Amino acid sequence: MHFEHSTLAQRVLFGSGRAAEHVAQEVARHDARNVMCIASDFERTFAETATASIEVKLWHSDVVQHVPIETAQRAREAASDAGIDLIVCIGGGSTTGLAKAVALTTGIPIIAVPTTYAGSEATNVWGLTEGATKTTGADDRVLPTAVIYDAELTLGLPVALSVSSGLNALAHCVDSLWAPRADPINQAMAAEGVRALADGLPRIVENPTGIEGRETALYGAYLSAVAFASAGSGLHHKICHVLGGTFNLPHAETHATVLPYVLAFNGPAAPDAAARLAGALRAGMAGSSIPLPGEDPALEAVDLLNSLRATLNAPTALQDYGFTEADIPEAVKRIVQAAPPSNPAEVTESRMEQLLRSALVGDTPAVRTAGSLIQGAGQ
Repeated sequence: MHFEHSTLAQRVLFGSGRAAEHVAQEVARHDARNVMCIASDFERTFAETATASIEVKLWHSDVVQHVPIETAQRAREAASDAGIDLIVCIGGGSTTGLAKAVALTTGIPIIAVPTTYAGSEATNVWGLTEGATKTTGADDRVLPTAVIYDAELTLGLPVALSVSSGLNALAHCVDSLWAPRADPINQAMAAEGVRALADGLPRIVENPTGIEGRETALYGAYLSAVAFASAGSGLHHKICHVLGGTFNLPHAETHATVLPYVLAFNGPAAPDAAARLAGALRAGMAGSSIPLPGEDPALEAVDLLNSLRATLNAPTALQDYGFTEADIPEAVKRIVQAAPPSNPAEVTESRMEQLLRSALVGDTPAVRTAGSLIQGAGQ
């Protein structure tokens, strides 16, 4: 066994109903005097709850998905003009992404209070969109110094968005099994993240106001993000960055839709990872109606994922979010250019075209084994 693993330095405060207490604790720890709170208009109520025990100098609500460079620049200027020395971002991945864009050029520290399962709060990865291209990178300046998890703040998240956001987190786990810097440590965290998400998300669907399901999903989302931060972006995220940055597809729904197709594509070339994923899904879904174990780990993993997605009524087709057949050639070209050289299966234009055509209309993911295609059984 030989590997090099990096662990990011960050405080995590977890407790339902304790966001305001924990935010105040962290503001005091930073000895901050001028706090900027970034939260969209939709998230304002949650943000006011979380900041009830501190003074906010500047509220900033200009949040746009995929963080256009113009949006980032306006937030940077607002922070500079107000003499901000600490950012508290409260919301989903777009909100955290905007805070990171400010920190990237100013060095202002961030306290993140997630209200979805996006996971951006636990990574040092930033993303900015300029024109039709989304650029990502890693920089420790954008890593929030503390993350505050309060499941009560997720109770207002609609079930459909909870599902797509949770499957986005699960995609972090799956990518971490074979991403460029995958190692036994982040693979172990990814597997536990899968188990927790496969347990928590169905409970949210069954009982949207239940705290236990949402706490379990938050725990899984955190593990998924930590694994992803260490392992790096795999093929799944490269595909979704193209679809989001170039075609402005919604972030969480795109990840939720694309995930089973990337798993079906990569699984046969990484049977150990597929077997680990299948085991984690089976453990999380214990007690539910799940497919019997199969002989082929990739096929079993795809079937289990499809069974989970059916339980969650997950998104199934990119065409539902504005992607069209005419967009496929441009997407394929960009994906092939961005795909990690270390991806388990060879990435070619013809294979990416087939993957996108299937994801476009929601065809059942096809598992490639020994040169042939075997249909998954679950979708």
